[in-house]
Amino acid sequence: RLHLVTWNVGTASPPPDVTSLLQLNSLGPTMDMYVIGLQEVNSRITNFLSDLAFDDPWSIFFMTVLSPSGYIKLSSVRMQGLLLLVFVKHVHLPFIRDIHTHYTRTGLYGYWGNKGGVTVRMSLYGHTICFMNCHLPAHIENTEQRLDDFEKILEMQFEGENIPSTLDHDVLFWFGDLNFRIADYGIHFVRESINNKRYNLLWEKDQLNMAKKKEAFLQEFIEGPLQFKPTYKFDLYSDVYDTSEKKRKPAWTDRILWRVKNLCQHASKEDEFSAEEQTISVTLNNYISHMSYGISDHKPVTGTFGLELKPLLSDPLVMLNPEGEWSAEHDVLISYSAVPEFPSSAWDWIGLFKVAFRHVNDYVTYAWVEDDEISSNKDRKQVYMSAAEIPDMGGEFLLCYYSNNFQSIVGISEPFQIQPNRMLMEKDLTQEENSWMQKPDNLESHDEF
Repeated sequence: RLHLVTWNVGTASPPPDVTSLLQLNSLGPTMDMYVIGLQEVNSRITNFLSDLAFDDPWSIFFMTVLSPSGYIKLSSVRMQGLLLLVFVKHVHLPFIRDIHTHYTRTGLYGYWGNKGGVTVRMSLYGHTICFMNCHLPAHIENTEQRLDDFEKILEMQFEGENIPSTLDHDVLFWFGDLNFRIADYGIHFVRESINNKRYNLLWEKDQLNMAKKKEAFLQEFIEGPLQFKPTYKFDLYSDVYDTSEKKRKPAWTDRILWRVKNLCQHASKEDEFSAEEQTISVTLNNYISHMSYGISDHKPVTGTFGLELKPLLSDPLVMLNPEGEWSAEHDVLISYSAVPEFPSSAWDWIGLFKVAFRHVNDYVTYAWVEDDEISSNKDRKQVYMSAAEIPDMGGEFLLCYYSNNFQSIVGISEPFQIQPNRMLMEKDLTQEENSWMQKPDNLESHDEF
């Protein structure tokens, strides 16, 4: 289950609550992956320079919201105001590989990154998936420029060997502030149609729908029905369309589309094909806007998808677990085994993480798999971790094996308990009792107190 968000946040700070946006209170099964594409994240020079050194406020915000529910930030990519974040449940980490990011500037003839696309691709259970967050040129007359820019973004190549081009991925998701407008109709007709919820009257004049009928490269992209109000342009903190002097005509600028490569290939063939041939399918379960969010002049849009995958990978590359009972009082051992073809590296490491860790660098401590190895045979290796690095208070933790070659976590243990350092706790307790005993008796009350 994949939940995809696109939102032009208009340089605003994160809102107090995103529970409904992320469907965190949904009664159905939880999501396996969140993909969050933002446009117009505050990118003033001072903000941008500090965000290069540290995570930006939006990334920190979503990590803080999602990590307690067992999601970690798998990848992110930023280009000025464009930000793309991918979060995933722990259980899927060993089956996600070959993660790469890319960005393409299209603003100011390709020299400025206020417009363009940011992209994350990966192999998910052996299937190639690509997510593309775009901010295309504004204004009703710029349809051709939007299409040209999107073609340019599609043509970009990931750096690395054996990485398919964008359109060669098994599934490609395209979303963002695509800025397509409603042509021909005047503002009064558009607003009246919206007020009467007769959105279908506007669909045929939606510039993206019109372009999909003409442009071959768009015809393979699928979109759910636009059964929600156009998401642009609103007065801030309201559900009232633009009352400024400009009185912008409402439009479905914020969109989510997808393309399944197998379907494209089969559709181009004359003969029928059986469902058995398909190893991956995408089902749209929900395509809605969220009117309650008013921090910008756009409303966020979400798509909830079911991805049905025939796993091409069924076993993690590395299996690992803590040996014996772990305690903060003594050094501990980790045992792990790797599949025979696993390309290990001297730079691989095993990290100790709290169960609600936020991203791969959020480890408590780590051990190098080669430098800290204490025994090895063809079936199993042991790595040692010093007690000095283990949190004295103990608690619930996970072990993760990070592969330098894959640039990702390729093995994860079940959660386990670390017993606290009793000697230290008893020492702290004794010190606390002593300091309490040394305190003077309660002061007698005085009028001035």
